[in-house]
Amino acid sequence: MEEVYKELQKLGFSKYECKAYISLLRHSPITGYEISKRSGVPRSMIYEVVGKLVDKGAVYTVPSDPVTYAPLPAKELLSRLRQNFEDSFDFLENKLASLESEQEVDVIRRISTDEHVLAEMLDMVTKAKNELWLSIWSPQVSSIIEDVRARINQDHLEVYSLIFGAPDTEIGVTTHHDYMEPKIAEERMSGRLTIIARDLEEVLIANFAPDTSAWAIKTKDPALILVAMEYIRHDMMYSRLTETVGPEKAASLWKDNADLYHVVTGKRFI
Repeated sequence: MEEVYKELQKLGFSKYECKAYISLLRHSPITGYEISKRSGVPRSMIYEVVGKLVDKGAVYTVPSDPVTYAPLPAKELLSRLRQNFEDSFDFLENKLASLESEQEVDVIRRISTDEHVLAEMLDMVTKAKNELWLSIWSPQVSSIIEDVRARINQDHLEVYSLIFGAPDTEIGVTTHHDYMEPKIAEERMSGRLTIIARDLEEVLIANFAPDTSAWAIKTKDPALILVAMEYIRHDMMYSRLTETVGPEKAASLWKDNADLYHVVTGKRFI
């Protein structure tokens, strides 16, 4: 029953109002005294509680002596609440949009926790109109792949993906980051740097680390969009170049060069 109380509280009912309403669903019509006795709501508060339920339209009085109370049927109550919430959302969507001031393009939103970062990634997928660019690692691929493929199939969205560590996965025009072991990049960046850019209008730059909570920034700042896009493009081109010349020859460019070794790994040449 606690779960029912929690859900009703999300809809604006107090804990005592939940208890009183549930008691009336089980036994009605009954007096305020009986509601208190059956629900556990203190007698000193029961009429205040019932009065609020009457104001909400969840309970109505039954003319009798003494006065008794009965609940609005649950299905009818939920239908009414759903309609009220939808009306409120429609009203606020229109009014708040008209009040919202123009934001500066360099506003940067900061997001924390894996759950919230993944939700923002899916939001980028949903909002993309023409193009979506991805630089993504295998652990996060499963969280967005179905949504991305749906956009490709249903809306013909152009998707360009750079994928780390999932050699058999294809998402749109796919390049696999396999010219070096993914762990080299992961160690250099202290995590799995993940980028989603849409329509050259907005970018999300995130980092997922094995033992810490994910973080991300999301912005429409053109400078950060440009840097992120160039990062993805350069990685794609180097991956394709490696396919042509071969991984061993590509690796020899930096593994035996102290400066390039530091550029690639973030470590000093030994």
